[in-house]
Amino acid sequence: MPTRQVPLTKEGLEKLQNELEELKTSRRVEVAQRIHEAKELVGAQNAPEYEDVRAEQAWVEGRIAEIEDMLQNAVIFEETHNQQQVSLGSHVKVRDHLGKKVTYLIVGVAEASPKDGKISNESPVGMALLGKKVGEAVEIKAPAGTLTWTIEAID
Repeated sequence: MPTRQVPLTKEGLEKLQNELEELKTSRRVEVAQRIHEAKELVGAQNAPEYEDVRAEQAWVEGRIAEIEDMLQNAVIFEETHNQQQVSLGSHVKVRDHLGKKVTYLIVGVAEASPKDGKISNESPVGMALLGKKVGEAVEIKAPAGTLTWTIEAID
């Protein structure tokens, strides 16, 4: 199965590297210590406290593997200053179907954070915006139906 590229900004790459370092150096050690303490306190490896910390250990190890995979397949892109059409890294100002102006940064899935205005290039909104130009109407497929937005600026 071919590996899937993970588009990241330099900032996104740095965040993932920092998270990985934190997980490997601090969280792993902290969880191992808590496992040791749970074994000593309870004496039975099937106690709820022990099971909880083992679940946390599984999450930490899974997240480490996930980040390592993302970093191995990372493709770094610059935030674009192409104001002709929307692409990965574009800051896009749109007027939504309610007339509200919103600005989004188009990023890869690994960096998406809608509450911070960062939307994935694979999200319905991101896919609809990619390749479009200022002034174009964009149709967004949503559960409530098709919404029409207008691109006001690309920075």
